[in-house]
Amino acid sequence: MVEVIGDPEDPDVESDVILRKYGLPVKFPPEVAGEVREIPMSVDPDAVKGRVDLREKKIFTIDGETAKDFDDAVGIEKTAHGYPLLVSIADVSHYVKEGSRLDSEAYSRGTSVYFPDRCIPMLPEALSNGICSLNPGEDRLTLTAELTLDGSGRVTKKRFYESVIRSTERLTYTSVKSVLEGEDPALARRYAHITEDLRLMRELAEKLSEERFKEGGLDFDLPEPQIILDIEGRVEDIVRSERNIAHRIIEEFMLAANRAVAEEFSSRKWPFLFRVHEPPAQESVEEFREFIAGFGLHMRGGGPKAFQKVLHAVDGRPEEKLVNHVLLRSMKQAVYSEENTGHFGLAFENYTHFTSPIRRYPDLVVHRLLKLLLRKKYLKKERERAGEHLPSVASATSASERKAMEAEREIVDLKKAQFMKDKVGASYDGLVSGVTSFGLFVELKDYFVEGLVHVSTLMDDYYIFDQKRHTLTGEHTKRVFRIGEALRVVVSRVDLERRRIDLVLEETRGSAQVARGRRRPRR
Repeated sequence: MVEVIGDPEDPDVESDVILRKYGLPVKFPPEVAGEVREIPMSVDPDAVKGRVDLREKKIFTIDGETAKDFDDAVGIEKTAHGYPLLVSIADVSHYVKEGSRLDSEAYSRGTSVYFPDRCIPMLPEALSNGICSLNPGEDRLTLTAELTLDGSGRVTKKRFYESVIRSTERLTYTSVKSVLEGEDPALARRYAHITEDLRLMRELAEKLSEERFKEGGLDFDLPEPQIILDIEGRVEDIVRSERNIAHRIIEEFMLAANRAVAEEFSSRKWPFLFRVHEPPAQESVEEFREFIAGFGLHMRGGGPKAFQKVLHAVDGRPEEKLVNHVLLRSMKQAVYSEENTGHFGLAFENYTHFTSPIRRYPDLVVHRLLKLLLRKKYLKKERERAGEHLPSVASATSASERKAMEAEREIVDLKKAQFMKDKVGASYDGLVSGVTSFGLFVELKDYFVEGLVHVSTLMDDYYIFDQKRHTLTGEHTKRVFRIGEALRVVVSRVDLERRRIDLVLEETRGSAQVARGRRRPRR
């Protein structure tokens, strides 16, 4: 016995177990804490010298309600020549020096990890929530991408520089949506001084989105669950997370800034850290083509625009979610690479991650390279060093990202199972979200939770799976279960170990429970 972690019913202990399973450290080593204590928690006047002063500009952050680490701030104008857009990103590299113990720790973590009840930051909170965070009303050092875009949303001019800003507001996605849609008069008065800026941002974001769509960019409509906790850390509700116009604004602006930085380095053919997404394998394309044929859909070619047409065709249809999921599984995973092979999903020839250095180590590396370029110090010796160093950085940070995603997915699945544990025996309305040979996946209407009605619980007939049409059909009754069908289901069992929620049809509740565990003959 090495250690007793704690009561398995304690929400904190559940998170600790998953953190240990994936080897995610929570505490920072003492030597890292010592380095952080040496960092001033206010901007040194000497550090401002030589930077472009943007403190009088209207620049603000837009983030989620619970966010505490603000890495990006945006500002906009409209002129006769187009839209000058400012995307200012926290200058983390000013405080996290390459080769320091703090830098080594950030590199080993690779990314911040977000659980429903906590954040495991890449950097200590004194930096991530303090001097590096673009908090309103406080001077902060930044790197700025200044992009001028024309009336069609195309970049006509770009400029990068070290800067200092003072964020005028800390906005949330919800408040921005409310102001833009006129939902709250009090908020409208509160933010009257930037309302016109927000309208311009919406106007530009829509143009950027339209231009990106023309190029073939894929936009998966896969809503994420939002887990709401009570004061004791237990799950109170699970709802579908909202993605509104404010999310779109920030998403489009960050994509534009990331792309612009990548283009700058790609054009020089200098060593750089790209974010790449390889095209799907031909076998995966053929399997996806065969899959959508069952819904009467056809796809010509295998480029981004071909997939885009399929997503457009299923928009609003019952099978939309399933097609999105299957298409996403057909794709290869985006990774970091020193070789620029393009980004298939975005349909960009050049792309990187520049906008989140507080929570992603690759962005910090990109900042350092951009600073060398701006200071005219990215010389032959530095380029040779980067060429040797970047492959290992790309490999390590890609692995860190995958590990973090797996841990985040597991904690969400666990929270869903725990939430439904005390609801065994309760009935809910739901919609069939997927049909397989072994049963029906049903998404509950009351909660953003999915469960399985196993085929062995359908006792009124022997059901045959049609892979092309994605249906289960009764051999004798001819009853058909298909995606989008409304069903009344009962929670029959919750398996916390396997993170699984079992359902039965309310109409077969008694017979299904008797049949539990019985294996049915398969044809």
